[in-house]
Amino acid sequence: MILQRLKSQSAISVEELHREFGVSEVTIRKDLNALDERNLLIRTRGGAIGLPNTEAESKEDTPIHNKRFFNTREKQAIGRVAATLIEENDTILLDSGTTTLEIARNLHKFQRLTIITNSINIAAELLGYKRFNIILLGGNLRGASQSTVGPIAEMNLKVFYCDKLFLGVDSFNIECGLSTPNIEEANINQMMLSMSKRVIAVFDSSKCNKRSFAFIAPVDKIDVVVSDSNLPANIRNQLRSMQIKVYAAEVHP
Repeated sequence: MILQRLKSQSAISVEELHREFGVSEVTIRKDLNALDERNLLIRTRGGAIGLPNTEAESKEDTPIHNKRFFNTREKQAIGRVAATLIEENDTILLDSGTTTLEIARNLHKFQRLTIITNSINIAAELLGYKRFNIILLGGNLRGASQSTVGPIAEMNLKVFYCDKLFLGVDSFNIECGLSTPNIEEANINQMMLSMSKRVIAVFDSSKCNKRSFAFIAPVDKIDVVVSDSNLPANIRNQLRSMQIKVYAAEVHP
């Protein structure tokens, strides 16, 4: 019944399950822990969320506060490796997302960077360094991604030339390219690509061989892929044959 509930809503709490089923909160926590151990849901503080959609094609726009629970170690490893591709004095563009947030958390060795982002939570993370030039793009605020999109954000981007774009990817497919569930996100991602000298796509291996609703760009528009060590060997080989550099981050237990 818990799993059935998660098919119709994105998250559930111990308190609401306790009220509905008339059993103790201790019992509910034990049930949620057991389901988490069997990889049937993801345990969170005070409840649980459902697993991400694993279908080849997805139109679901998962809220960012849920995405942070998916493949956390992989994203942290990718963030560490991607940060090594940055050089002092770079102007970098950080797309919104939980993987690009991990890049923002690994910039301690730098003293002078200009960082442009459309992500509210990434901008807040960057404030902690107290030494970078941070530019937050204006625009329409999307609650699901905590990012700015739309014509104002796209117009803001047109005045900047960036050394490197770190592009978070919801769905990656060699034949179909890069895609995302939201059209506005796809539009601003396309503008980001056009204003960047080098494009670095960052995504964990669970995003491979999928296709979302809104097309961003073909694979040959990117220069580098940073993923985790579970990236399939055939995809690595295909990317390298296209002269795209591939980094596979080792995931620590």
